[in-house]
Amino acid sequence: MSQKEFQRVKVIENAVAGRLSVSEAARLLQLSERQVQRLKRRYRPDSVAWVHHGNRGRPMPWALPAGLRRTILQLARGKYQGFNDSHLCEKLNAEENLVVSRETVRRILRAAKLASPQKRRPRPYRARRLRRPRFGMMVLTDASRHDWLEGRGPELTLVGFQDDATSQILSAHFQLEAENTVGYFRAVHAMVTAHGVPLSVYRDRHGIFQRNDPHWTVAEQLAGKQCPTQLGRALEELGIQQIPAYSPQAKGRIERAWRTCQDRLVSELRLAQACDLDSANQVLARFCADYNQRFAVPAREAQRDFRSLPARFDLARCLSFRYQRVVGPDHVITFGAHSIALPPLSAKRGYAGNTVELSHRLDGMLLVSYKELLLLSLPLPLPVQDHGQRPAPRITTHKPKTPMPRIYNLGGRPAVAAVT
Repeated sequence: MSQKEFQRVKVIENAVAGRLSVSEAARLLQLSERQVQRLKRRYRPDSVAWVHHGNRGRPMPWALPAGLRRTILQLARGKYQGFNDSHLCEKLNAEENLVVSRETVRRILRAAKLASPQKRRPRPYRARRLRRPRFGMMVLTDASRHDWLEGRGPELTLVGFQDDATSQILSAHFQLEAENTVGYFRAVHAMVTAHGVPLSVYRDRHGIFQRNDPHWTVAEQLAGKQCPTQLGRALEELGIQQIPAYSPQAKGRIERAWRTCQDRLVSELRLAQACDLDSANQVLARFCADYNQRFAVPAREAQRDFRSLPARFDLARCLSFRYQRVVGPDHVITFGAHSIALPPLSAKRGYAGNTVELSHRLDGMLLVSYKELLLLSLPLPLPVQDHGQRPAPRITTHKPKTPMPRIYNLGGRPAVAAVT
């Protein structure tokens, strides 16, 4: 007897004994008073069979005959062994002239403990993340390597930022190289110059943004954290909170924006007959303006969370590759394959053994500074390869012995570069 039937027995028993009125019993059982009267007439104090439904124990008129069930099970265990539910249902209808539905076949097989050979994982639960309420509260970033020019030119990489509250593309550009730190530096510079500094950035867990290697130096162990990457350090200096995504679906808005670009932008590039990097970026600028006009939505709140840069903030230095070098006894530092002789300080004072900072900027200039004093400015193109997860190359205190360096003057001051 179910809990519902047990409650009905007790209420009707009290109603028959006069402890409950018909209206009170009807309210408790959520039945009409007429139905309560019927139940009181059916009530038997020595049995509970009166409370059972009249169809209990009777076969349903639409139920399959027991013989047909046995036939389906025999075919599933024998002739059609290993067939999945849908395939078995098709064979029963086509070959055996047994017209049954797939759900009926599934219930018969599961009741007989016959599992389907198809193992399907349950779909993971995903909830759609609400947009941030204000413009600039959070931006999304990603890069897309694609054959944007459809064979008319080189393969390009699209790097950009998108606002989460409005879906507006804040900055985007094509580059020849794959996804790298230089591309993100340029995208951040364009976004900050046009809109300001956002509060947070939603990005993936690429090694450009964060250290994914298990190597810890002694200084990092003492500090309790790894040194950030070049891009991670720049975002920290700008005061931008970094939110790492654990799946592409987490930052699905920019993923869908890139999918739209791979459809519409490719067609626009084909229409403009773009075949190189410069023409592709020109088409991209027009496309982003049209995209924002068509697909951007208003934010829920009118306030803006983009911040202006503080006074005297050096954005070019922030968005540059910065390293530290210990000056050798002969006032020479090494940078990759290059050896650079540093000029003397005022009154010909030396600073061998001290640490200088190298800032390799987006305009291709390498600046060497000592205690905020600019020592040397050297034109040096940015490397094509990305610097990866390492925050800086290894610090060295000597100059290479081979090959012999070549001496040249820069602004009247000597500098040395190794022969490449």
